[in-house]
Amino acid sequence: MRILLLLACCFSLPLGAETYYRTFFHKHPVKQKIRAGERVTTRTVDSSGKDEKSQEVAEAPNPLTGPFFVEGAEPGDAIAIHFHKVRLNRDWGYSGYRLGLFAMTPEYIEKTYPPVYKRDLVRKGYAHYVPWDLDREKGLVRLREPGSKAIVMEFPAKPMLGCVGVAAAGDWAPTSSPSGPYGGNIDYNRIGEGATVLLPVYHPGALVFLGDGHALQGDGEPTGNGVETSMDVEFSVTVRKGLKLTGPRVETEDAIISIGSQPEFQSSLDRALEMATTDMVQYLMTEHGLEEWAAHLLIAFQGKYEVVTARGSMALLIPRSALRKR
Repeated sequence: MRILLLLACCFSLPLGAETYYRTFFHKHPVKQKIRAGERVTTRTVDSSGKDEKSQEVAEAPNPLTGPFFVEGAEPGDAIAIHFHKVRLNRDWGYSGYRLGLFAMTPEYIEKTYPPVYKRDLVRKGYAHYVPWDLDREKGLVRLREPGSKAIVMEFPAKPMLGCVGVAAAGDWAPTSSPSGPYGGNIDYNRIGEGATVLLPVYHPGALVFLGDGHALQGDGEPTGNGVETSMDVEFSVTVRKGLKLTGPRVETEDAIISIGSQPEFQSSLDRALEMATTDMVQYLMTEHGLEEWAAHLLIAFQGKYEVVTARGSMALLIPRSALRKR
């Protein structure tokens, strides 16, 4: 494991967002400079631009809070963003009304129902969204309407951030809709409280952006969204010098994870699987000291693949229980 650049500070810096961006671009004015290890509290708005008071404060889609300039982060380094808190801060969210056509077979698509529920119910001018109630005290997500005659559409909430990224390489300014090696709209449901996201650094300060909170999202985001809502977030960032990443990684209490991060519909999931697997080999060799052959066999017999986004990204997990030292 690489040595962290700076020691953690012990105080929080309360931050709100006044301006939101929709591109991961290095020329956006810096929101705040932060020191490595310093805890930052901030908020994100939902994918439609509504805040915790349900007021529209930014343009859709996926307005981003940031950028945060991380002191000491330089091109060729990596940053590790640890999420101390990812919390619901309002009592409602919304999602799509139907699975995306990209998730179903052509023969089924011909017979499925149209994605139309009630116009203007959730967002003005839209008819394909349904509302969900968020019970923050009990930690539940409940479909407000329509009601199923067969089951209760109520589930444990699992807050996460869809967008986590840094300013992309060069003068490229990717929007907040796709994902890529810089992170972006990753939409991985393991990026929540307690998770650490590792990203490559392309510009001084890394320039961290956050957004697109989901109260709940299944694997693959097959409706094209989660239960969209705003979030209270507390995070800190450390710098891993000289750790030349090719894409995002995630560390949780029980697993290390490589993500084959690419825009949806750009390439097949086969390519994303290849990217995740190749990175995991390097991850195991450079950060955990495995021989190349040992990394291959560990992946083969302990690895778990997850669909991050349908027609987009894949993740490869290795349980920490499989990394016992001799």
